[in-house]
Amino acid sequence: MASLFRKKIILHGDDQPVEQRMARTLSWPHLVALGVGAIVGTGILTLIGVGADRAGPAVLLSFAIAGAICACAALCYAEMATMIPASGSAYTYSYAVLGEVIAWVVGWSLILEYSLVVSTVAVGWSGYAVGFLHGLGIDLPGWATHGPSIGGAFGINLPAVFIIAVVAGLLTLGTRESARINTLLVLVKIVTLALFVAVALPHFDPANLHPFAPYGYGSVAGDGGVKYGVMGAAAIIFFAFYGFDAISTAAEETRNPERDLAIGIIGSMVACTAIYMIVAAVAVGAVHFSVFSKSSEPLALILRQVGQGGVATIVAAAAAIALPTVLLGFLYGQSRIFLVMARDGFLPPALARLSTRGTPARITLVTAVFVSVIAALTPLDVIASLANAGTLCAFVAVAACVLVLRRRDPAARRPFRTPLAWLVAPLAILGCVYLFTSLQVVTQASFLVWNGVGLAVYFAYGRARATVAQ
Repeated sequence: MASLFRKKIILHGDDQPVEQRMARTLSWPHLVALGVGAIVGTGILTLIGVGADRAGPAVLLSFAIAGAICACAALCYAEMATMIPASGSAYTYSYAVLGEVIAWVVGWSLILEYSLVVSTVAVGWSGYAVGFLHGLGIDLPGWATHGPSIGGAFGINLPAVFIIAVVAGLLTLGTRESARINTLLVLVKIVTLALFVAVALPHFDPANLHPFAPYGYGSVAGDGGVKYGVMGAAAIIFFAFYGFDAISTAAEETRNPERDLAIGIIGSMVACTAIYMIVAAVAVGAVHFSVFSKSSEPLALILRQVGQGGVATIVAAAAAIALPTVLLGFLYGQSRIFLVMARDGFLPPALARLSTRGTPARITLVTAVFVSVIAALTPLDVIASLANAGTLCAFVAVAACVLVLRRRDPAARRPFRTPLAWLVAPLAILGCVYLFTSLQVVTQASFLVWNGVGLAVYFAYGRARATVAQ
């Protein structure tokens, strides 16, 4: 039984074998751009419609609540990332602090999170790309723009598969090159959102905010198992705020991880929270939420509704160009987590080999194929909701790691200390647990089934092959 909780001794990037050592090419501006690129994307460009459908104008409160919980988790991540500047994010922290079986559950949950995030963003990008092409008079066949579960008809989301392939190809070229392109696209994204605010704000009508909370403030079950209300919306909008955890996976490729990781994590969260609140307020005020709540490209639709079709085409085009920054951030993070799990023996060791450019090309391509299948065949709200479950699990684990280390090793060197840790970390845990209870029942059940399968894999394959055991 004790072997289930054996701890891993963490090797920092420079202590890894030469063939597994990644180049340190990133500084804090790259990390902030990576975080903003990963956070600002599908959540505000696409999921604002899904959230408004569940909460009405009170989706503004949903954004605030989800952002506050994520802020607590981000502070915990900043402490752990600077204490343990190694790739693997919550999986690595759990392995070093909580033990192997907990780390496996967290890692398995991260596989779920990152795979479904990439798939969700790809589906969201597809909606904007199809809308942009339609504005140019180019219409793709209906079967090629959505998965087969919509309307029961056959379909495969080819644009989603296409963009995943493009981003995976970029990541295999090199981390520095990917970071530079990401920074440029993040600037495009910020300018696009500023353009939306400038054009839509004059059409703000307070009447669109009434009734403010048509479905209540709690989490109320509705048709099809969907949970409505402010907390029901917060549980799915939570998806919009994470992405900062992808920064922690860059520890081994950061020049000064003890300083730069904390700046990247906290800086990106502050910037993104401000952006979200401004854009969401303008969106629900410009057009009644019922108009755009079912759209796969809500911001562009809002602009069309206020008579700005030309600007809507520009926003759709910019979204199609800039949304891949989210794909890049999460596909980057997932490949690094897979890399560390392969190093630890939980995945085939061959996947841990790096290319001549110092990037985990094999695991990146395997990951791309896996998420492409999900994106091609699954609708947006289903994968976004399930992705949140995996993230909530990881956030709880990181907050728990902070508390355990504060008790176990209070004198340990902490380049960044979570302020009011005994308040912030419990708030992160309780907030995440409450959001999990606000998810659809089918999502909760699917998450438990996923981890049941994961534990079976662990006992049948991973436990005996773990390098810690050797």
